[in-house]
Amino acid sequence: MTVVVLLWWLVTALFDVNPVLFPSPGDVWQAAVRGMQERPVAEGVDRTIKGYQNYFLWEHLLASLQRIGAGVGLAVVVGVPLGLLMASFRWIGLLLDPYLNFLRSLPPLAYIGLLIVWFGFGDAPKIWLLFLAAFPPIAIAAISGVRGVREDQINAVRTLGANRRQVLTHVTLPAALPEIFTGFRVAVGFAWTTVVAAEIQNGIPGIGGLAYISGSQNQTAVVIACIIIIGITAILLDQLVKAVEGALVPWRGKA
Repeated sequence: MTVVVLLWWLVTALFDVNPVLFPSPGDVWQAAVRGMQERPVAEGVDRTIKGYQNYFLWEHLLASLQRIGAGVGLAVVVGVPLGLLMASFRWIGLLLDPYLNFLRSLPPLAYIGLLIVWFGFGDAPKIWLLFLAAFPPIAIAAISGVRGVREDQINAVRTLGANRRQVLTHVTLPAALPEIFTGFRVAVGFAWTTVVAAEIQNGIPGIGGLAYISGSQNQTAVVIACIIIIGITAILLDQLVKAVEGALVPWRGKA
């Protein structure tokens, strides 16, 4: 990372590069700092404005995180049980598998216009778009996890008198959790790659919405600051998911 920043700084320092096309690291840093400050609307005016679009950068980021949390959370609530059902009951899997694959093959941006028509310009279409991005990998991971459960483990608990519910809660679900967490990590990544598209319309506050509006106004330094924030946040979220997985699924990778 240090090497990349150094090369970036050298290019902008040694060559006469238009800052609108390629701002320097210093310009991007100043844009980020400005996004955390409150300043007068105009000289001699008592009223102040916060950051960009009257929100601090952290408020834009928090709004996006809340939308992603709602969308991915809904995908977990729907995707995990549905995946368990599709893997456990063959006829349900045969019935729903074509629809799941159809949904998985469509880019989330394809639905944004339809979702706006259905749900308006509030947070609802954004959350549904993030749900549609996160749902397929979670459901597919749940299916894969259940189908990967060893048959001898299920037969062993059945011979001890376990019923269907006990097999599910004590064998199938624990064995499938590693795959489900993998799907969850992929889903969070997909949600982050979709956040700008989700916040194109009325996405303020929102880090993706800010990136889109700043780009349309040729505020390239702000756009790059938003991109860096989105990337760093994605890395931190992935590390958080891995830490939670390590705590809840300590048996992963162990025979």
